[in-house]
Amino acid sequence: MKRWIASMLFLLAGCSGSTPAQSAKPAVELHGQRFSVELATDDASRQHGLMMRTALAPDHGMLFVFPYIGPQAFWMKNTLIPLDILYFDANRRLVSMQLDVPPCKADPCPTYPSDAPAIYVLELSAGTAQRIGAKPGDTLKIDGDVGPVR
Repeated sequence: MKRWIASMLFLLAGCSGSTPAQSAKPAVELHGQRFSVELATDDASRQHGLMMRTALAPDHGMLFVFPYIGPQAFWMKNTLIPLDILYFDANRRLVSMQLDVPPCKADPCPTYPSDAPAIYVLELSAGTAQRIGAKPGDTLKIDGDVGPVR
């Protein structure tokens, strides 16, 4: 009987939500395509970005959220995969794109600036923006609270 009670308590605990649940990975949508994203919302994570990665799945990316809107620029030091770098304003409108940005092979690494003030930057595998037909003016839909979403 004690074993049965212990089993029932264990099952009830699992059903009651007292065990940690898997949290959903943050996601964004651009031009009808959904991407799971890692967030870079503080200085350390923004500086590290996608460095040292050898691959990035076609439906994954990294969303950088800055504490201010302004000119943003990225470089590819220690980034091993080519990327599309998409810049968005405070209204989440695509304002600038740097496409098929190659890894940096030697110092000094070039920078890839936005053409307009931005507060969000989405990095995707190179070729993704062209594949989905992304263009300036497209709106980035962001799931959840990731910072200065208006």
